[in-house]
This record gives sequence, structure tokens and C-alpha cells, in this order.
Amino acid sequence: MLADHPIFVVFLVAVAAPLLAQTRPGGRVPVVVFEVVLGIVIGPQVLQLVADQGFLAFMREVGMVAVMFMAGMEIDFARIRGRPLALGAAGWLASVAVAAAALLLLQPTGLALPAMLVIALATTGLGTLLPMLRDGGLLATPFGAMLLAAATVGEVGPIVAASLALSTRFSTWQEFALLAVFLGLVALAVALGAGLRPPRLLALLSRTMHSSTQLPVRLALLLLATLIYLSQRFGFEAAIGAFAAGMIVGVAARGPDGEDFRKKVDAVCFGWFAPFFFVGTGIAFDLAALGRDLKTLLLVPAFLALFVLARGLPVVLYRRDLPRHDLAPLAMASSVASLGIVVVVAGVGLKSGQLDADVSQALIGAALLSLLVCPTAARALLARAPATSAKAAAPPARAWHPV
Repeated sequence: MLADHPIFVVFLVAVAAPLLAQTRPGGRVPVVVFEVVLGIVIGPQVLQLVADQGFLAFMREVGMVAVMFMAGMEIDFARIRGRPLALGAAGWLASVAVAAAALLLLQPTGLALPAMLVIALATTGLGTLLPMLRDGGLLATPFGAMLLAAATVGEVGPIVAASLALSTRFSTWQEFALLAVFLGLVALAVALGAGLRPPRLLALLSRTMHSSTQLPVRLALLLLATLIYLSQRFGFEAAIGAFAAGMIVGVAARGPDGEDFRKKVDAVCFGWFAPFFFVGTGIAFDLAALGRDLKTLLLVPAFLALFVLARGLPVVLYRRDLPRHDLAPLAMASSVASLGIVVVVAGVGLKSGQLDADVSQALIGAALLSLLVCPTAARALLARAPATSAKAAAPPARAWHPV
């Protein structure tokens, strides 16, 4: 039975998805969309070829961590600092305000919509957008810098907020103190990675770069595991440790000398781990739950509208920095929800009794729908726009990228 061979099934989809994306009808659809949709098809809700249990459930979490690690590696603060980062921070704070106001307006409906939903509604899935940005050659453009900065704050801000607000291990003040210590360690590591380059260490890494030991790659993965361990010991989500590890490795490997190393890490994370996250997300989605109750079904488009409203409305802040026809693609791309954070918020709300099962499932369904709809809409809007800052100086997409 194929259910006994989840790796085969996942990578069958992982190969089929980019092939479908190369066809004429699928050319404007991000590869991750095909991966998630095909994951739903092979999952227990449709063909029942594989279930989100045991090894596959574990690897889905590992894949999420790897995607966040790669997202951290892509952050070049020299590229997004200044105006892009300031607008990203202001836009996220505006999203928090919009989401809070929307939840207050919905209180008379009688739905159980606790304040913790603000964290979920104000997210942006940087790990989901990253393949689209890279494959489209947008990272080096002004549009790409603005979106990367907005997505960075839209991922990191909710991760920190969720770690502080949803943790039951320590008090709020203890969490603030531990967060300060953790961020201090990360800042120190970033500084060391940028400035401390002992000749003997560099020579050792160079000698083992192409050997069977792959020491530089193993060191990067050890750093990833270390920061995940520390973040969880401090009561935070694994995602913040993975993202921090990616930033450290990205700074240390910046420049032409680190190109071979970055390609190797890229191949490991996107070639092996990432398919388990994106395909596994589709496999784990409870599609049948949406059809069991009309209220749950109606909540999905309602939550999707809230995602777009909360993260899309603040693009008015960019009206002086980007052409008008870039604002709608930026709004749609920024509205891609962070599945990992949404799942965490929904799970905590369900366990604490603040969310009922219908609302929790609808929230996850809307986040998944945002992953399917918003990147596709953003890509279509960019393709229809005239020559803009989103396209200017954009290098050709790198064909070797597996996602």
C-alpha cells in the first residue's frame, strides 16, 4: 500500500508540482499552490493514499522549520533597511489595529472570536512567498525589497507576539526577559558571523565544502538545531529559532565566497525538507470538516476577507514609494497568511476553550485558501501590469531552484 511509503508519495507530488507549473495553464500559479492542492488530493480526504500521522506529521514540522530557516537566510538587511523596513513595521502595526477593530465590529454576531485571533490575522507567510519571489526574479527589485520587508515583519512580529501571548510555561514578564536574552544571543551571533572569520576556520570549511563530510552544511544544521532547542527551552515557538539561525547563517555566508555553500543549503532545505511542509499541509487539511456545517463553510471566506483586509489595507502607506499598479499585487502578496502561526493560534484557542472547533477549522481553512488564492492573484496582477519597479532589473528565474 502507498500509505506505507509516504516519502514516495510526497516526492511524487514534489516532482509533479513544478512540472504542472511549467504548463501553459499553470504558468501563473506558484509551485507551492500545486504542492498544497495535490497534497489535499492524495490525502485522507480524497484519494486516501497517505495520512498525516507518525513520520509524515513529524517531517511536516521539520519542513516548516527548514522553510523558516531559508526565509531567515534570504534576509539581507542592507537591502531592506531604512524605508522598506520602516514601512513594513508601520504596516504590521496598522494590520494589528485593523484586525482588532474588525474583531470588535464582529462581536455582536455572537461568534467566539477572542483577541488572540489578531495574531493570526496580522500574519504574512514569508516562507510561502519566498519561492515566488525567488522564482520570479523579484528579490533584487524595489517591489521585492518592499514585499520582503513587509513579509519579514509580518512573520517575525506575530511569532514574537505568539510566543509572548500564548505561552503558558512562564509569566509575561519572564517571557519578555527571556525574549530579550534570546534576541541578545542572536544579535551577538550575527555580529560574530559578520566580522569574525579566522583564517584556519575558513581554510577548514573550504577544504570540506565539497568532501563527503560537508562540514559547512553540517555546522549550519547544527546551529539550526541549537537555536530551535534554545527557543523551545525559553518557551518560544521553533519558528523563531529557525528564522534566527537562518539570519545568522545568511550573514556569515554573504558574498561571492559563500555562493557554493548557499546553493548546498538551498538544495538540502528546498529539495528535501520543504516538500514535506507544503505537501504535508495539504495532506493534513481537514477538507471534510468544512462541509459538515454551513456556519463553518461561510466562516472560511469571511476569515479570508479579514486576512486581505488586515494585511492588504496598510499598502496605502506605500503609495508614495511604489507605482500605483504595484499596490494591488503588494496587498495580495502580503495577505498570504502564515500557516504555521495560524495553526498554533487555532490549536491554543481550541485547547483553552476560547475557540470552538468550527471557528478553529474555518480559520485554518481560510489561511490555506489565502495560500492558494493570494500568491496566484499577486502573480497575475504583476503579469498584467506595465513595466514597473516590480519588473525593473529583475534577473531571470533560477531554473535550478526546486520549489
